[in-house]
Amino acid sequence: MTYHETIDYLYSRLPVFHREGPKALKPGLGNTIRLCAYLGDPHTRFRSIHVGGTNGKGSTSHMLASIYAEAGYRVALYTSPHLKSFTERIRINGQPIPESEVVQFVAEHRELIEEVSPSFFELTVAMAFDYFAREQVDLAIIEVGLGGRLDSTNVITPMLSLITNIGFDHMDVLGDTLPKIAAEKAGIIKPGVPVVIGEYLPETRPVFDQKANSEGAPIYWASERFRVIDKGVVNELRQLAVTDLSGAGETVDTYSLDLLGGYQQLNIPAILQAVEVLQEVVPVTVEALQNGLSRTVSNTGLQGRFQTILREPRVILDTAHNVPGMVNLLESIRSVPHTQLRIVIGVVADKNPQPLIDLLPIDAQYYLCAANSPRSLPVDQLAHYFVGNELNYKVFNNVNCALEQCIYDSKHGELILVTGSNYIISEVNSLT
Repeated sequence: MTYHETIDYLYSRLPVFHREGPKALKPGLGNTIRLCAYLGDPHTRFRSIHVGGTNGKGSTSHMLASIYAEAGYRVALYTSPHLKSFTERIRINGQPIPESEVVQFVAEHRELIEEVSPSFFELTVAMAFDYFAREQVDLAIIEVGLGGRLDSTNVITPMLSLITNIGFDHMDVLGDTLPKIAAEKAGIIKPGVPVVIGEYLPETRPVFDQKANSEGAPIYWASERFRVIDKGVVNELRQLAVTDLSGAGETVDTYSLDLLGGYQQLNIPAILQAVEVLQEVVPVTVEALQNGLSRTVSNTGLQGRFQTILREPRVILDTAHNVPGMVNLLESIRSVPHTQLRIVIGVVADKNPQPLIDLLPIDAQYYLCAANSPRSLPVDQLAHYFVGNELNYKVFNNVNCALEQCIYDSKHGELILVTGSNYIISEVNSLT
């Protein structure tokens, strides 16, 4: 099979969450354990950091990968979903897995695939772990797919677990309260393995404390260790002043990020804490830390996080798709000078869009669309919510038609935001 035939085979043969939603999930770790056992348990042959949380886990994973690459390590990175190419999910030092590796893996293990009948995600995890082990990476940054406790990635025993934050998302799978969601995310905490918590709420801290205590896992509350102040954007880099609150005196360092969203300041404390906790095992110099944060995009290929794709009018893409993510995105947007905001938006059908739409500014102009995915909410249904909120909108068949009209309508000084789901961002033509 060719590469494209191989990907078509996987999509047609296996349940795919980013196309089908929760019904594609297969409960438990059994399939992943079985696949990995057949492959010689590759996940036991490399060191790893496991990153979970509701928002920020993708950005955090990419920043960590960039930092350790700058420190001279051979760094693997596993993330999901992809935007343009399947190979984006599996990288080593920023380079996607070669298409030939994907083809060979599926060809060699097709009988196993059809016998186990794993989900698309389960197979992808096994493929990534096999590739990382064979390539003898120094360190792998592994992003949780969904939840944590029953996520396929949770077969690893990492050097460190990191949980960015807890918010309402995927409630049909993870639970309808913050403590229930936190309990699922806390499932990545392993016996004796240190865990870093980026942000916590009064409802979620006891959940993390209890799980860490029961596992004998040292726990670090990063937001209590570091205070971050946003100093704005200078020379296309987000400037953050970070105060270390430990010890008798406070020290302040400045970091420059090429991820421009103001919300990235929420991810920095956990990243700094994680690097410090692992300093004796995988040392990182101050220079590597600073360079890693300022070169994340170029080092890892991350896209879709407050990404500018056009300067005049300015067009920003962002994959925000839940309430906490949209709150942070809109706060960042307010820091960008503009005379009028135009928003191209589409959402998925398996979540109630009303809480997200309730956040949208009433004075913006909206261009509604749907992605070419069974999970996408049809645009006529999306329009009903905008009518109810008395928002001004136009309807389009796809994101590119919507964006083209939006750019045509725009005047000097106006700002365009494209957001609502990963699937909408992935279909933007100018995203390569």
